[in-house]
Amino acid sequence: MKKQNALLAYILIGVGLFFLLKQLKIPVLTDFYSWQTLLIVVGLALLIHGYSAKHYQNLFSGTVVLGIGIHLHGLAHYSFWIDHWAVYILIVGIAFIIQYTKSKKGLFPGLLLILLSVLLIFSNQLSIQFKWLYDIIHIIERFWPIILIVIGFYLLKKKK
Repeated sequence: MKKQNALLAYILIGVGLFFLLKQLKIPVLTDFYSWQTLLIVVGLALLIHGYSAKHYQNLFSGTVVLGIGIHLHGLAHYSFWIDHWAVYILIVGIAFIIQYTKSKKGLFPGLLLILLSVLLIFSNQLSIQFKWLYDIIHIIERFWPIILIVIGFYLLKKKK
């Protein structure tokens, strides 16, 4: 199989398996007959293709799509799942770390985003010594779209 068709082949196999299992109506898998599972399938296809064809740029996007699919599936089906917007920052941080394992790029942004997301997720449980973090977290929660825009422009203008 040509490497350029491998990604499409993985996606077709995954989507085909999804619909086959849906038709078989296996009772254990009924929670997985949803559109969130299709996101998981596409994310897995991107990751498999990234590792097998050594297209390591697919590792980042595959991890993000897989993570969002898992998160949305968890929100839809499990009452204990964390429903906080900082989980998306955590997913992007994990994607940077996964990409770093092969490309050696993105370790610092990955660790920074993971730390930030953990602080945001557990910000209501901080001790009194970290009260100053509440002000910073409040600013981030209020102005995060502007922060994303500024970071985006910085990345566009940054010289390599």
